[in-house]
Amino acid sequence: MSQIYRQAHYTISATQLSELPPDTGIEVAFAGRSNAGKSSAINTITDQKSLARISKTPGRTQMINFFAIDEQRALVDLPGYGYAKVPEQMKIRWQQTLGKYLETRKTLQGLMLMMDIRHPLKEFDLQMILWANKANLDVHILLTKSDKLKHGAAMATLHKVTAELKSKNLTASAQLFSSLKRTGKEEAITQLDKWFLADNNESKTEQDIEQIR
Repeated sequence: MSQIYRQAHYTISATQLSELPPDTGIEVAFAGRSNAGKSSAINTITDQKSLARISKTPGRTQMINFFAIDEQRALVDLPGYGYAKVPEQMKIRWQQTLGKYLETRKTLQGLMLMMDIRHPLKEFDLQMILWANKANLDVHILLTKSDKLKHGAAMATLHKVTAELKSKNLTASAQLFSSLKRTGKEEAITQLDKWFLADNNESKTEQDIEQIR
């Protein structure tokens, strides 16, 4: 399992695309409804307690936050959507910004999309996947808070989500995830590894990969 994500550290926040850092290197974005456990997932994956701030009031993440892993790689925490008690005009602006970011950011290699396993595939979740598919961007879904369901029910929800995506002609992989139990962490990290190594030569040796990690 790669340990590189423990190096992640906050670098900059942006409220609009013009404030983003240079479009170079590789980025993986984390998105989801404001109560889907996005910050907790980031903290679990990076083995840090407070890298991404967790608020008791969902919707506090109103900026695009960058967490650099090294000079070429970064995790990006996108504004939560669908829950925050903010003016409708601001919600619309967030949606437009998120859409443009997904469609135009050249360094963006993948989208990690968080959904509460009890409330998956809401309208804006589907919109995010559609945006990403149009931009030829890989999407991996974390069905968070999976500890809230028994294993059989959680697996049934995972299969249902996969089937619904197929029926809607949307492309995304999916897995179970629990920050509380730390289940699904290694699977999520494996997906991140694939994205962050995607631009490297396919003939790299295992030694080369370990050096990158």
